[in-house]
Amino acid sequence: MDENLEFIDFKYEEISYRTTVTKKFANRTPYTPPNSGLIVAFIPGTILKVHVKEGHKVKKGDTLLVLQAMKMDNHLLATRNGVVKKVYVKQGEVVPKQHLLIELK
Repeated sequence: MDENLEFIDFKYEEISYRTTVTKKFANRTPYTPPNSGLIVAFIPGTILKVHVKEGHKVKKGDTLLVLQAMKMDNHLLATRNGVVKKVYVKQGEVVPKQHLLIELK
């Protein structure tokens, strides 16, 4: 057995296991849940219309903007109630994937 192996304890469904992990697994970026206040482009596209301005109160489900991608109009909705803190895009702007579009507070 290789003496350079580093063992970790791994718990799954109330059972503990002692195992080794690959370097790739050990160096992975831990999962962080998405921030519901940041609205980002899930696909590259063009902003067709921005429905809100800074300071507007929005309710969960309200349309914030329309993003056209792959010849489809995607209505991006508010994921929660809040107030628009900042709008980072304008109509006609082309945005890449993961571009920050709107910030809610």
